[in-house]
Amino acid sequence: MGGGGSGGSRNVGDISALSEAARAALSRERRNVFISFAYEDIDEVNLLRGQSKNELSDVAFNDWSVSEPYESKNADYIKNRISERISQSSVTVVYLSSSTANSKWVGWEVERSRELNKAVVAVHAGANPPASMPVWVRDYGIKVTSWANLPETLRRM
Repeated sequence: MGGGGSGGSRNVGDISALSEAARAALSRERRNVFISFAYEDIDEVNLLRGQSKNELSDVAFNDWSVSEPYESKNADYIKNRISERISQSSVTVVYLSSSTANSKWVGWEVERSRELNKAVVAVHAGANPPASMPVWVRDYGIKVTSWANLPETLRRM
């Protein structure tokens, strides 16, 4: 028997609400993001990662960054693995803190992102960026934004 005649009827309001929820979900464009950061900032970066998974958050991205350090002393191996991750991303988000300028890897990751023609944006917690900015921020003209403004910055990139 076909199913459709009588029985339950759908409330038009339910369909409208479902339709609106679908539009809202589709409007949250998820970018593939590589997060570059000094390992000392792992706790803050994990908060950013968690925020991107929250359906109610404006920050929406797929995290392609390295969540655990590679267990290798071979720099070429590490660079190859990180390059793969950057290649899979559309944008590199650099988490800026007082530790960033001293990181041996963050500057290389930014340079590699630029070589691969990836967009790069630097993000900081709070209202103001750290006092000690890495020179490559200025040299490469990298946009610096607050964590609160990151969703809008990513939408514009």
